[in-house]
Amino acid sequence: MDRVERLDWAGISAALDAQGYATIPGLIDAEEAGALVALYDEDERFRNRVIMAPRGYGEGEYRYFSYPLPALVSGLREAMYPPLAAIANRWQQRLGTEHVYPTDHAGYLARCHAAGQRRPTPLMLRYRAGDFNCLHQDLYGELVFPLQLAILLARPRVDFDGGEFVLTEQRPRRQSRVEVVPLAQGDAVVFAVRDRPVQGARGVSRANLRHGVSRVRAGLRHTLGIIFHDAT
Repeated sequence: MDRVERLDWAGISAALDAQGYATIPGLIDAEEAGALVALYDEDERFRNRVIMAPRGYGEGEYRYFSYPLPALVSGLREAMYPPLAAIANRWQQRLGTEHVYPTDHAGYLARCHAAGQRRPTPLMLRYRAGDFNCLHQDLYGELVFPLQLAILLARPRVDFDGGEFVLTEQRPRRQSRVEVVPLAQGDAVVFAVRDRPVQGARGVSRANLRHGVSRVRAGLRHTLGIIFHDAT
């Protein structure tokens, strides 16, 4: 996918190293965003619908896509994986682990499926006024790819107000750091799923991250989430 190859991967890598996330302006255009939003009510596209409140996840709802994924979602998942795998493998080296991620997404999915993680995890989220998403981590099984992607499909201050993407990071022996990540329609944020390496006075350690969405004050907010490991 040409748009992914043209990205500033050196800058994305540096941002992920420095702060645990990187923004990608205009990864998809307004027409593509609108087409994805239009899929939300097509039941045959999805394997599951989750209402967040009864589970204590927040307020709002989301739906997991079924295989085969929409072409744009599948294309982005496959194209974004190799450069992110290179970053993930570098992080593994810094943390002193021997785990190595395959260089292509098909190879990684084969590993997931062999471990019993066969259900697709890309999803769309819908928030109305008053909805929010509690801080969480998208793990889904024993195998966890350490980076994921979220793309804002709605227009801030036009389609909705509020609903900021939020990250927290907990480093050893420190209080949590909070980041509010501003996004426009079509912008993406790449971020650590669970943890990342950080350099401290005693060497490299793991910083624990969680993400969520602040309360939507008005309107309707849609997001696409691309997770690279499948679920049990």
